[in-house]
Amino acid sequence: MLDTDTFLTILYVIADDFCKTLEAQAPQPGPAPALSRSEVLTLALFAQWQQFPSERAFARYAQRHLRAAFPTLPDRSQLNRQMRQQHDALAAFCLFLAERTGARSCAYEVLDSTAARMRNVKRRGQGWFPGQANIGWSNRLGWYEGFHVLLAVTPEGVITGFGFAPASVNDRLLAETFFALRQRPDARLVSVGQPAHGWYIADSNFSGAKQIERWAAQYGAWVVAIPQRRLHDPAWQPWKRRLISLRQIIESVNNMLLTTLGLDDDRPHTMTGFQARLAAKAALHNLCFWLNRQWGRAPLAFADLVSW
Repeated sequence: MLDTDTFLTILYVIADDFCKTLEAQAPQPGPAPALSRSEVLTLALFAQWQQFPSERAFARYAQRHLRAAFPTLPDRSQLNRQMRQQHDALAAFCLFLAERTGARSCAYEVLDSTAARMRNVKRRGQGWFPGQANIGWSNRLGWYEGFHVLLAVTPEGVITGFGFAPASVNDRLLAETFFALRQRPDARLVSVGQPAHGWYIADSNFSGAKQIERWAAQYGAWVVAIPQRRLHDPAWQPWKRRLISLRQIIESVNNMLLTTLGLDDDRPHTMTGFQARLAAKAALHNLCFWLNRQWGRAPLAFADLVSW
């Protein structure tokens, strides 16, 4: 178990190492930012613990306890603005941490989606996410308004890529875009990561013989998923049980993001805010995984990693 000062120090050193690999930031008009990019990444990840139920709660904690470590700590609005501006760097940091764990050498990756609900106030105008979030169905939530988040994880639980779309987007369409971006990277969507070295294990929502063949031919993405019409076929039950056991890890990762790291309780008001917080949570997940491995702990034992 680490105290908060030790955890922050380790996090800052790794974030600073990562920032040295990035290009220098273009100068922005106006006063220089209060915090360096390394400091922003450090605070953005630390703010994702469930102990901070809101940005306001984290800002209060930071002003009381972190000013000695971050003497130029700005007020809450400026801090949040700097975090939102670094959403691409946070996504790249997540993948940097995945590389540190040796995630690229895994035999397969597990693919699945989860629901991220938003609070979309519409007393006036179109609400907070006009044309971005919408209504979709989740087995966990039922009907909800928000986003559909897609994750790819290793057999041990490292996040190797992620993306999201409006809640109504079908799993197959979301996977199609994910595979296409992994095959032909776009600097504006770095969060998807690199193509898997092996297979993708998915549930029946991603099945479809023609689509799976096209994904393999066009993107080199080989997907294993039980066809929906075969779910209750006795001949397929051994395969179904095996795939369910292989996919169990992503259920654990989703639970970590939703509960331990608070994704299910987030209520951002802007798209960049959601992007930054999702990327920071994925990066914090990979960091905690790496720390647990360094200390010989269970890889996904996050709840008692830091002593509060």
